[in-house]
Amino acid sequence: MRKLVRLSIAIGGFLIVASLILTGTVILTFLGIITMSVFENQTSIFMITLILLAIGIADFIAGLILLRRTTAK
Repeated sequence: MRKLVRLSIAIGGFLIVASLILTGTVILTFLGIITMSVFENQTSIFMITLILLAIGIADFIAGLILLRRTTAK
């Protein structure tokens, strides 16, 4: 049962990071710092996707490390 709780914490952390990224993108768009034309360019979409994927993978790995350290005790 403890593993399931810790796994849910790790997944929750990933979802929080994803929602912060999406919220930040929306706020930057509303403030006019970035424009919607950024998302029309195929290269920009690819780079944004890679950045979001890298952040998601890093967060997931951090969650797994946290899960492993807490179950080792």
